[in-house]
Amino acid sequence: MKNTIAERIFDFLKDFPPFDILTKEQLFLIAANVKVVYVEKDRVVFKQKELPHENFYIVKDGAIGLYRTLDLDSILVDICDEGDIFGLRPLVQNDHYLMSAKANEESILYAISVEILKEIIQSNDKVSKFLIASFSTNIKTPYANNNYGQLFANVDTLEGNNTNLSDFQTAEYSKNPITCNKKTSIKEAALIMSSNRVGSILIVENKNPIGIITDKDLRLKIATGLVSIDEKVDQIMSSPVITVSDKITTSEAQIAMLKHKITHLCITKDGTPNSELCGIMSEHDIVVLQGNNPSVLIKELKRAKNIETLRYIRQKTSKLLKGYIEQKIPIIFISNIISEITSALTIKAIELSILEMETKPPVKFGWLALGSQGRKEQLLITDQDNALVFENVFDEDYKTTKDYFISLSKKITNKLNTIGFEYCPANMMASNPKFCLSVNEWKNKFNKWITQPSEKSIMMCTIFFDYDLVYGNKKLVDKISKSIFKSIKSYEIFLNFLGRNALINPPPLGFFRQFLVENDGAHKDQFDIKSKALMPLIDAARLLCLSHNLKNENNTIKRYVNLIDIEPQNKDLYLSCIDAFKILLRFRTEQGLKHNDSGRYIDLKNLSKSEKLKLKGAFKPIKDIQELLNIRYNLSQMM
Repeated sequence: MKNTIAERIFDFLKDFPPFDILTKEQLFLIAANVKVVYVEKDRVVFKQKELPHENFYIVKDGAIGLYRTLDLDSILVDICDEGDIFGLRPLVQNDHYLMSAKANEESILYAISVEILKEIIQSNDKVSKFLIASFSTNIKTPYANNNYGQLFANVDTLEGNNTNLSDFQTAEYSKNPITCNKKTSIKEAALIMSSNRVGSILIVENKNPIGIITDKDLRLKIATGLVSIDEKVDQIMSSPVITVSDKITTSEAQIAMLKHKITHLCITKDGTPNSELCGIMSEHDIVVLQGNNPSVLIKELKRAKNIETLRYIRQKTSKLLKGYIEQKIPIIFISNIISEITSALTIKAIELSILEMETKPPVKFGWLALGSQGRKEQLLITDQDNALVFENVFDEDYKTTKDYFISLSKKITNKLNTIGFEYCPANMMASNPKFCLSVNEWKNKFNKWITQPSEKSIMMCTIFFDYDLVYGNKKLVDKISKSIFKSIKSYEIFLNFLGRNALINPPPLGFFRQFLVENDGAHKDQFDIKSKALMPLIDAARLLCLSHNLKNENNTIKRYVNLIDIEPQNKDLYLSCIDAFKILLRFRTEQGLKHNDSGRYIDLKNLSKSEKLKLKGAFKPIKDIQELLNIRYNLSQMM
């Protein structure tokens, strides 16, 4: 007799690792013994430090949050959704649960016997390797979305750009550890800890760490009466301390804590106990970093139900950005991650806004991000630049259709503003009727800008040409793109006008290698890194790609990479432009984070000599690329 329930479970499991590498017989054995568990929202599946169940779990529907509790703080470490495994490590390692699992929404779980899995492990080497890879990479299930069905950490398929960025990121730590000497009484040390609201104190001698006392020591040794509180700290301190260098990664820090069964690491100048103390890293620091990793933020976003959650995640993203910049993570990685989160925020704002409308959208539409967001180069919180395109409709339906999308756009831009993205001062937003148009209207607008170039229309092109479809129907946008290139082909002198615009800002250095600063206004004597350094590189890349009919790539660095393939004779120049752009983008981001602004205007008086030299080194490619444009488009005759 057929077991239809087991067959359904079989069909679900076969698409997810490690079940996808089992034999049919092995998988059916598991499917036939699965227990289906319904979990209500906020119900706990298991608690931290609880003895393991006889089963581990895979999410069929819904979402399960994994939380670590440290110092009374409950920190979200990960979210498990469809196909994710959790609760397996303690069963295999015969250990307590390291985290609590709680349903973030109504969920259906498949509970799978670990004893059956252990039997399969003995006969299936691939499953064994999967589990080793899973545990060693510190990922609950090593499953990559862009490598569907492959092992995330299998030696044969491992790709460096797929790993969790927090694993190889230099771990954060407190640079101002609370200390005392070994002659301090335990009572004094406890008072120091209490007044500074910390859970540990380091005992130092000649600036070197020789011991540590934690809250746990006070509970087990003092509160129990084993040691008098009037004794010296060396009576209860843990010694010697475990020391590491400040270059340790998050994964290495976790391994060190697990190996030595401790919750704190001392950071010293050379990583040994015999050098000066620089800081202290706690288990809490690592868990907070894990809970603030981009994959968790995006999973939180997908399930957000209100604008307050979106604002909270945007604030966490700013902290994430600051941490990545401080840790010197490559700017391309940072840009990709922040762009993905920004897009996810925008998508959720759109979805929430549609739900608030009385009816569903009357026709297909697309939401476009413009400018730096369209190029996936928006790292700091800046103002909005967006537009909306909707499907062509009959004349009698036009007003009703446009009114709907204007109303929708206002809701979306309002939400983005609440999240933290300010309204565009020039009102270049989809909520403006000028930028909420049908496909044909956008075609006509772009055609007019291209065939009747003026100072204003060229400026509009530099903003609107860098559009990226964030949400909606791709075919609508493809129609606009084809129309743009058709218009350019019919009026090629437009590229010359675009080239002239790219030379409006001269190279950032004057004749005597002095920075060209603002002469007047609110930013007098400050350097405008956006218009004088970044935009010339952005404008040049856009123009050159348009001239080669290169579509579907707006990112500045990727544009230069494509240009290298087409113009190998200019490879060195384009590589130097890429390097310069990376330096300038990081520099602007650092300045913005430092001064809590857009980072656009830089006060040169606050820069060190080395910082000025680094900036100047990035300016030569700007001059070189502008010279190339000048010659190629014969711009000297147009100036």
